[in-house]
Amino acid sequence: MAGWSAYDIPDQGGRSAVVTGGNSGLGYVTARELARKGARVVLACRSEARGVEALGRLKREVPGAEVEFGRLDLADLSSVREFAMSYDGPLDLLVNNAGVMALPYGTTVDGFETQFGVNHLGHFALTGLLLPALLAAPPGARVVTVSSMAHLLGNIDPRDLNSERRYRRWVAYGRSKTANLLFTHELARRLALTGADVVAAAAHPGYAATNLQLAGPRAEGRRIAERLMELGNRVIAQPAEAGALPALYAATAPGVRPDSFTGPSLAMWRGAPAPSRRAPWTTDDAVARRLWDASAELTGVSYDALKAG
Repeated sequence: MAGWSAYDIPDQGGRSAVVTGGNSGLGYVTARELARKGARVVLACRSEARGVEALGRLKREVPGAEVEFGRLDLADLSSVREFAMSYDGPLDLLVNNAGVMALPYGTTVDGFETQFGVNHLGHFALTGLLLPALLAAPPGARVVTVSSMAHLLGNIDPRDLNSERRYRRWVAYGRSKTANLLFTHELARRLALTGADVVAAAAHPGYAATNLQLAGPRAEGRRIAERLMELGNRVIAQPAEAGALPALYAATAPGVRPDSFTGPSLAMWRGAPAPSRRAPWTTDDAVARRLWDASAELTGVSYDALKAG
């Protein structure tokens, strides 16, 4: 794993991939590098205009790339269902990358707190609805969910998953990223119980320069906070090309273990992909099952193919 880079991605010819949030930032780099290695990639994005623009840009950077746009709004479960129904054929790789960060309090179309609803519930539903396509792929399909080192900010509160009692934007973000890891933990367990040849793993980018950090301050007109985030992106953060490497490693490298967590090697902050520290609460079996059950009830997605779990 030492020094692993995009040049080390194995050939992806004949494989199909869906990357959520594939129109910008880490998602765009992930989609581009998978396409560069021969994968057929769907950029699953909320905005058709931005998605189509990203397609054109990607095709200019990677001539001959086999890429397409698929409309997906993770804040709207009906959109998630429509996207999954429109997907045709086996699926070798699902990268649950899209997310929101530290936004002012709001709710999704279905009434969930936005960060929990988009970062966790939307991807929980999408993965469950695409599971038959993943199981139909040749052996070695993978689900990679992008978490964050911010998961260390706190465990989920099963009694207040939607932060209705008290909302603190950064704590809510951290809890949504903890939910990503608990989801990966439980998905890996259930896949193992059913003998499915699908690997569920997680990754995080460290501190990478993307537009994600700017969305919250910009939405509230907090100009000083926005400028501080911009300064951090320029001075401290690693570029999106480096931030995408842990997810690309988890998605393509040989021997990736179920429920592994890959991140930058230097203090979880930057550097080549390496096994990453994770909070002990992210591998709590009982909490993971409780979150899974709550998520299935909230989304109406039951993972029928894994009922043996």
